[in-house]
Amino acid sequence: MVPKFMMANGALVRVLIHTGVTKYLSFKAVDGSYVFNKGKIHKVPSTDMEALKSPLMGLFEKRRAGKFFLYVQDYKENDPSTHKGLDLTKMTSKELISKYGLDDNTIDFIGHAVALHKDDSYLSEPAIEIVKRMKLYAESVARFQGGSPYIYPLYGLGELPQGFARLSAVYGGTYMLNKPECKVEFDDEGKVCGVTSEGETAKCRKVVCDPSYVPEKVKKVGKVFRAIAIMSHPIPNTAESHSVQIIIPQKQLGRKSDMYVFCCSYSHNVASKGKFIAFVSAQAESDNPEAELKPGIDLLGPVDELFIDIYDRSEPANDPSSDNCFISTSYDATTHFESTVMDVLSLYTKITGKTVDLSVDLSAASAAEDDF
Repeated sequence: MVPKFMMANGALVRVLIHTGVTKYLSFKAVDGSYVFNKGKIHKVPSTDMEALKSPLMGLFEKRRAGKFFLYVQDYKENDPSTHKGLDLTKMTSKELISKYGLDDNTIDFIGHAVALHKDDSYLSEPAIEIVKRMKLYAESVARFQGGSPYIYPLYGLGELPQGFARLSAVYGGTYMLNKPECKVEFDDEGKVCGVTSEGETAKCRKVVCDPSYVPEKVKKVGKVFRAIAIMSHPIPNTAESHSVQIIIPQKQLGRKSDMYVFCCSYSHNVASKGKFIAFVSAQAESDNPEAELKPGIDLLGPVDELFIDIYDRSEPANDPSSDNCFISTSYDATTHFESTVMDVLSLYTKITGKTVDLSVDLSAASAAEDDF
């Protein structure tokens, strides 16, 4: 119920290949990646060629943006000859972008719709980050020659935990499904000693959970507002895309963070024939979800049914080295998995003391031809 697309070249795909879970999943490319700019939806350009065709920019701006895209495409972190004398670990993103003379409008869509930053704080951070993120976007688009850098599992994201559950079972993992009211138990020293449900306790030395299981060990850091819409048509102005992401940068709405629109349909087997499901999500900045989400809902066109949902965002406030309780961070409003995967990988490192090597052969995740 918190849908997110996967970057075709991103961390989650690398984790799936590294673990071999890809063999349990089928993916399909996502049709389109769009950005909201000056009241209209535009396709996000990801290469110098697409930048030249994009109505997001005037003629001279296109040339400047094309040069910037080329610099990013050619940039290799360990090859100083591609750096053009710039040290991106010391320069801020703002300084790098101003070297190419790009206007605010262009910076807005590059920072939010290509580099996928949630707000404008990235402008004062080292430029290496925006360059890496832009490269990830362009490489992901190139990966499957689709109209977007994203892929999504057929039958939806429920397939992910199912795939990992199968893998775990192969290695002797045991699953108890549908257990109500799980309570994490601690011993006299405050260390985890088990989990109780329906009067039975499963003993353990470590617990990995999300914030809802241990409210006393997390701190609330915000809320996410979501509108869930069931529709009988694709989102207007997205070239009839059956699956699409639209990013509405904060500046376009005078907000402090971005708003996201996610749409999927029967073509990914997540809705019945002819039906589309759209989500509009945003970090809450008021007490009125309907009014706050309206700019995103307005892009959807006629809606068969609309549901509004609010959930708290929490972060762990405990010390896992003293209580052996490893807690994830709540899902944010973004419609892609990069931030979530980083959280999972840091949990893995805390639990095992090892880091996962994600330099894998990405061709292992090629999807069936008919899927793409």
